[in-house]
Amino acid sequence: MKEYDYLILGHGIAGATLAWELRRRGRTVLVLDADRPDSASKVAAGLMNPVAGKRFALAWRADELLTAASTLYQEIGQHFGQQFFVELPIWKLFSSVAEQNTMLARSADMPWQDFVEDAGSALPATAGVRDDFGGLRIRRGGYVRLRELLAALTSEQLANGGLQHETFTWEQLVIGPAGVTYAGRVRARHLVCCEGAGAVANPYFHWLPITPNQGEVLDVVCSGLTENQVLNKGAYVVPLGNGRFRVGATYRWPPFAPDTTPAARQELSERLAATTNLPFAVQAQWAGVRPAVRDRKPLLGRHPEVPDLSIFNGFGSKGVMLAPRLAILLADHLENSATELWPEVNIKRYQALYTTAPGAVHFSS
Repeated sequence: MKEYDYLILGHGIAGATLAWELRRRGRTVLVLDADRPDSASKVAAGLMNPVAGKRFALAWRADELLTAASTLYQEIGQHFGQQFFVELPIWKLFSSVAEQNTMLARSADMPWQDFVEDAGSALPATAGVRDDFGGLRIRRGGYVRLRELLAALTSEQLANGGLQHETFTWEQLVIGPAGVTYAGRVRARHLVCCEGAGAVANPYFHWLPITPNQGEVLDVVCSGLTENQVLNKGAYVVPLGNGRFRVGATYRWPPFAPDTTPAARQELSERLAATTNLPFAVQAQWAGVRPAVRDRKPLLGRHPEVPDLSIFNGFGSKGVMLAPRLAILLADHLENSATELWPEVNIKRYQALYTTAPGAVHFSS
């Protein structure tokens, strides 16, 4: 039987960043991943945006999160000799005079100085960009080449035995007094659940308010459209290189379509047409399922009754920005339980929803 310090369930952005952080500390880690094609991390454009949302507010802990994310993705890039994080300005294009007036009025009261350039300055005239109502230029944003980053980590860990592609079955988990055993072949002192939207079927953490949310994106070719910034006008337009862009994303609550939908393709095409007056062609369409949480904050912490089980989940559409810093936070806690998790992300905030540990799962004495 092989022994590890940590067994991690899931290798999306959450599981991958946590595994990297724990290995960086010299811990042995095995990741089990079902390799689902519709995982949110495989579909996402990897956007990092410090000022976003319908309220166009500064993101929670924006400076700390962006600093940690940039550091991690550059570290992983140096390890593989690739560039995974591309820092680019984000142009928030206004859709109407009313939105323009609202945003400019609010800008005086928002702590944006480090993230938004002078709100009163006009955007430079740019071929192909519809900016009839102006916009704002956001600093310190950009995107992560998430599919490439996960592919590099996956290839390396498959080769050295740190990752196995398989579907985890809870019936094969045995919890002992000092760790867990899985399938009679793996023993670890701690199991961390990072299975994204799959957490709704997790017998230990299903009580947490995770609501899967389906999103679709398009990959398009749009020759002549600027690739020097990310555009955002009802949808983000992220450059992929060579005149290619990823456009997204839609939001759909259950029930989900089994595959991509014509409605999402139409919606995103219309949003892109509102952003550029250049012709474009759709090359591909993708759908993935995000793990959304009621209060829009991730879920970190140990199980109330089984301290050798933890969860690292609920990142929604902001995983690339949130996961690196929170992986450090959870790793600190796992290595020393006296290290407190931030209350905003600690699952203790939902303690009132908890019932009991599942009786069907096997415990050993």
